[in-house]
Amino acid sequence: MNEYALPIAVANTATVLTGGAIAMLAYRAFRRTGAAALRAVAVGFAVIVAGSVLGGCIHLLWDAVALGVALQSAVTALGFAILLYSLYAETSDVTVTAEVKL
Repeated sequence: MNEYALPIAVANTATVLTGGAIAMLAYRAFRRTGAAALRAVAVGFAVIVAGSVLGGCIHLLWDAVALGVALQSAVTALGFAILLYSLYAETSDVTVTAEVKL
């Protein structure tokens, strides 16, 4: 291990927790509404989280900081491309209704 192990582990843990929560909430919203854009948001954040895990594992298991950063950056860019797609995804005419019980 080197002096970067702890900061990288902390940053990747924060990315996994927050990105995973966003991906889960977006997926639940997709299941509720059927909106393709929300599915793309869920996939985009899941890819970003996977890249963080991949980069962290490479860094910690093989002590290859440069390789871990390069792979994490590439997968993060892919995740952001998917998020960008989600902004332009066609929306269907989905109507969501809520029932309020008093």
